[in-house]
Amino acid sequence: MTMLIIIGVLFLALVIVVPLLEKSNWRMSGKDMGKLSRWFWPLLMILLVAQLIKMMMS
Repeated sequence: MTMLIIIGVLFLALVIVVPLLEKSNWRMSGKDMGKLSRWFWPLLMILLVAQLIKMMMS
């Protein structure tokens, strides 16, 4: 039941956020996207290592 509530809340947030973002004029430049993508893979690797450590400790 908890999983259905979580999925429902995420879907509701998606239904609300997507139209708001489409109506706004917020756009990212290539320079801004480059800055964000530079951080994506290192943060993902840190997350994976943390999950591995968590799994090994339990």
